[in-house]
Amino acid sequence: MKNLSYKDYLLVVLQGVLFVMYIIDLEILHIKLLSIITIIGLLIAIAGILIFLLAILQLSKNLSPFPTPRSDSSLIKNGLYRYVRHPIYTGILMTFYGYAFYSDSIYKILIASLLLILFYVKSRYEESKLKQKFPSYSTYALITGRFLPKLLVKNS
Repeated sequence: MKNLSYKDYLLVVLQGVLFVMYIIDLEILHIKLLSIITIIGLLIAIAGILIFLLAILQLSKNLSPFPTPRSDSSLIKNGLYRYVRHPIYTGILMTFYGYAFYSDSIYKILIASLLLILFYVKSRYEESKLKQKFPSYSTYALITGRFLPKLLVKNS
């Protein structure tokens, strides 16, 4: 891909490092949660996987691990993207947090929280690039949520 900056690579490498840290469970900071919380965590993780997979399918040929959009990309505003600007991130976060609660791991909750911060930074950078490529992106961003759907939208 052309036009990628060091920031594109840095954000993807940091994301990969956090994924590896999450997978390698250090067996530290475990707590015993109520059974209902672990069950809810598992359900959230499963929902996250489904959202992640659906979002990837809907993004189709526009999919890239890098925040800078592909040169041949188009702006997707239907399906999950009608409600949320970054449903892939949402699905990953739901999976990571859900599984962290399911596995009673404060360590995994901390890694998921670092990933949330990284996804926030990465999405802001990505959105600055999307605004440059797609003039209608600013309007789209006003009516959709970053990771979760907007509950209240003012009609002007």
